[in-house]
Amino acid sequence: MHRRTFLTALLAATLTACSTTPVRTSSATSDTARHVATPEAKVIPESFVSAEIRGEELDSLATWPAEDGHTWLIATAKTSHRLLVFDADSGALLRTFGFLGKGTGEFRRPNGVAVHGDLLFVVERDNRRVQTFRLPGFTPAGTFGTGQLRSPYGLWVQEIAPGELEVFVTDSFMYGERYDVVPPFEELDQRVRRFRVTVPEDRPVQARYAGSFGDTHPDTALRMVESIAGDPANGRLLIADEDRRHHSTLREYTLEGRYTGRQLPESSFGAEAEGIALWQCQGDAGYWIVVDQLAPRAVFHVFDRNTLRPVGSFRGEVTAYTDGIALHAATTAAFPTGALFAVHDDKAVAAFDLQEVARVFDLPAGCTR
Repeated sequence: MHRRTFLTALLAATLTACSTTPVRTSSATSDTARHVATPEAKVIPESFVSAEIRGEELDSLATWPAEDGHTWLIATAKTSHRLLVFDADSGALLRTFGFLGKGTGEFRRPNGVAVHGDLLFVVERDNRRVQTFRLPGFTPAGTFGTGQLRSPYGLWVQEIAPGELEVFVTDSFMYGERYDVVPPFEELDQRVRRFRVTVPEDRPVQARYAGSFGDTHPDTALRMVESIAGDPANGRLLIADEDRRHHSTLREYTLEGRYTGRQLPESSFGAEAEGIALWQCQGDAGYWIVVDQLAPRAVFHVFDRNTLRPVGSFRGEVTAYTDGIALHAATTAAFPTGALFAVHDDKAVAAFDLQEVARVFDLPAGCTR
């Protein structure tokens, strides 16, 4: 288990060197662009940035190692209501899947996406459900969450027993004519919903709703949620609260859904805390990489897996306005030690070589073996 020391003072002390960076305007959090103090970031050039595809509004990413030795990079496209599949080694678009609708294999505002084995999970905000498919054929494998989910966004999946998964889904339902009013605090205990999912061979998945959770204190409640990721070895969930009207940060929960009282300080993020990925190294070592959705370029903050101590920050030469990220630590043809993939400006995907990230921050060799 991780050490239970509170790290706010340590984290804040490392973020004193700052620069002024513009923040993307968001109708849900601000009516005008603003400038904020953000940590200095090292520059790591992208290994590739794919050709831009307009009219898609790319959001979340997941990877899958295909049977032919290639690696797929799967992206949700909110405006076109479909999935895009890229070659993870080059960024070339391989295929698309799905279109607007309510039926099987159809989507309305797909957002969060995750892969476990050959099973693909896709969250649909406006169909209020999670669809599952078996890869590589996108064979329908069942749907769950209808009846419980109100405005789902992100998800994280962990295996709790052979053939049994636990799926956490963030549910950022809002009120008001513009859907920008945070619900009363007593309703914020529904910000994360939990499902137990059984995965039989060659049959649809079976899901059971296991309740919801979320802190309801005015100072620490989850107001606007999307990204979520977990670390079973440390019994930890990290959940991003994107609401800049309060402050955007990551809050720590246990896997049982209890808020630990820990969070990263306000000074950690200059804009909205977005995508979260865990980079697992040898033994119990590793790092969290978290997006700070800044312009003209997004910043990626690196934190120690166990202590949450900040290691540093980096940005690319191009990548901006990043929502989702996916970390693929396995070997591919172009990335022998893996890659970090990120959405660029809603229109493209970018890749960073993990070996270069490790070199820049002088990380242990166990992260690139």
